[in-house]
Amino acid sequence: MMGPAHSLSGAAAWLGVGAAAAAAGHTMPWPVLVVGALITAGAALAPDLDHKSATISRAFGPISKGLCEIVDKLSYTVYKATRGPGDPRRNGGHRTLTHTWLWAVLIGAGASAAAIFGGRWAVLGILFVHLVLAVEGLLWRAARVSSDVLVWLLGATSAWILAGVLDQPGNGSTWLFDAPGQEYLWLGLPIVLGALVHDIGDALTVSGCPILWPIPLGRKRWYPLGPPKAMRFRAGSWVELKVLMPAFMILGGLGGAAALNVI
Repeated sequence: MMGPAHSLSGAAAWLGVGAAAAAAGHTMPWPVLVVGALITAGAALAPDLDHKSATISRAFGPISKGLCEIVDKLSYTVYKATRGPGDPRRNGGHRTLTHTWLWAVLIGAGASAAAIFGGRWAVLGILFVHLVLAVEGLLWRAARVSSDVLVWLLGATSAWILAGVLDQPGNGSTWLFDAPGQEYLWLGLPIVLGALVHDIGDALTVSGCPILWPIPLGRKRWYPLGPPKAMRFRAGSWVELKVLMPAFMILGGLGGAAALNVI
């Protein structure tokens, strides 16, 4: 799928988690619901770090472009080293390493560890990166015509304000993990969710997605999971733009309302 659809699906997924938590009697504080949805929207773009033409490659100028090239080469190297006898030869690393459950878990765990051991500046960095990506995904039309610097300033300002809100007692810095020293440990969860939602979205497209790597399926270790081919669509097609994106908006709205006990 394209960047805007990925971000919308990520935000909708976190709002759905919030609805489930409310139904189970563990309602999220509203800052956790809002910040989690924004982080998930941003994290849902991150697996395309292996693609130099993706939204994320433009988000941070030369830094993200260079990082995308490195991740592409790394992913291609891992693919070549681990491919099974049934896996085809390929020329690049797109939709390989960064599109797996293992990558999602490692990135989320890394973010949680950074939040615990890196303190406030690490938290601000995590928020800044994902808020910039969320703007690039959810507000992509405005982001395309505005200066990158303005988007970065918006991300930095929003990160500072939201971190301050979360730090207030009961607002969510200790949500889910409330032992001393575990503040913001939960930040890895929306990052894992965003990556997995991205993978599921890509699995619906023509090429499928090797979500289960390194678990082999038959003669393939990079098996492109997906529904029957008749049910798949091309990225950017009318199915994505006219059906899925409106559906994500509706489901996200319903999930948010349920999470806040409005309905």
